[in-house]
Amino acid sequence: MTQPKVDVAALAKLARLDIPEGEMVQLEKEIPAILKFVETIQAASTGREANTPALRNVMRADENPIESGKYTKTLLDAAPAREGNRVAVKQVISRKKK
Repeated sequence: MTQPKVDVAALAKLARLDIPEGEMVQLEKEIPAILKFVETIQAASTGREANTPALRNVMRADENPIESGKYTKTLLDAAPAREGNRVAVKQVISRKKK
């Protein structure tokens, strides 16, 4: 089986990674070997069935719902800073466009 050609530049763009040209050449050589290793692991037999739960994403009924907005004033009064009816926080993520 021939090794697949991996377009590292396209992968880096999709992942929003800045990869130097030297590393791209290195990754083009390494990624097919990594994929082959993953293929080997996937083909390995563990000798038993996968343990999957019978139920998934099950939610319970909310028996005693709390009145909407019941604690809003208390929470806002406890906040260190606020803007209107919202808690004010420091900006963590920049919205600067590239």
